[in-house]
Amino acid sequence: MTYQEMLEKARECSGPYCKACPVCNGRACGNRMPGPGAKGVGDTAIRNYEKWQEIRVNMDTLTAYQDTDTSVELFGKQFRYPIFAGPVGAVKLHYGDKFTDMEYNDILVPACRKAGIAAFTGDGTDPRVMEAAAEAIRKNDGCGIPTVKPWGRDIVEEKLRLIRESGAFAVAMDIDAAGLPFLKNQDPPAGRKSVEELREIIDGFRAKGIPFIVKGIMTVRGALKAVEAGASGIIVSNHGGRVQDQCPATAEVLCEIAKAVREQAPEVKILVDGGLRSGVDIFKALALGADAVLVARPYVTAVYGGGEEGVSLLTEKLGEELRDTMAMCGATSLPEISRDMVRL
Repeated sequence: MTYQEMLEKARECSGPYCKACPVCNGRACGNRMPGPGAKGVGDTAIRNYEKWQEIRVNMDTLTAYQDTDTSVELFGKQFRYPIFAGPVGAVKLHYGDKFTDMEYNDILVPACRKAGIAAFTGDGTDPRVMEAAAEAIRKNDGCGIPTVKPWGRDIVEEKLRLIRESGAFAVAMDIDAAGLPFLKNQDPPAGRKSVEELREIIDGFRAKGIPFIVKGIMTVRGALKAVEAGASGIIVSNHGGRVQDQCPATAEVLCEIAKAVREQAPEVKILVDGGLRSGVDIFKALALGADAVLVARPYVTAVYGGGEEGVSLLTEKLGEELRDTMAMCGATSLPEISRDMVRL
């Protein structure tokens, strides 16, 4: 199977919302929700993609020839690429009825592991979404990062129990999901968390040596609050544009957030998502201060169009594009990628 054949097969079985576009740029799905679209007019999802395209890379081939190393370490684990599949839940509702969440995770999690990366798994109103994610990670020796939504205390505790039992090497909470409609009017209240509430949740994992990642950081102030709460990592993210119209793109805020976190807590890992669609985009994100990136919607297309093989095709495509860009810009390893290798 080729990458193009995988896309064509995905179009045959995707639901009424996702079009499995050649480039997932937020335009065809627009503001359709449920589905992969965005809240409001869809401005933020489109902006996420377009702002990466406005950044250019600086070629420099006056460098000694060396093999290019794309490997990255995250919380004591080595990965082939600084690429992670982003969290997606309720795939049957959002992307088409070919797969349940159990079936999707049973393909994605081991396929990512086999490809040398790891998957962040999603969450949803149906308890079986997290149950499926936790079980898939458990069956793959903890190689996955379950992502729990900012529910009220009782629901969070139950989901975090499942996560602990999965043996996952890290856990995440997508606090940006506070803007999703199904989290509103819950009792007890769900959504936004204070620093104190977040610290209480994180402390339960730190006591067991499990790193906690806070997803949904879009300001320096928010990043420093996450550090204050004890986060081991942050993800610069606006939830793919699905939670708030008129937000800046992640590419617009990554550099300032990374600079502030590096100065205050250099041990904290910085990841970013939102509109990254090529290895060149990934190179740009690393040059602006990220340690790694998340790519979400294209991995759904990969699973729908090619199962395990689709995941491998997408990962190798992104990885090879990253490797080639590194070589053409004078970087032979990820730590050598620097801010002066891109032009805003």
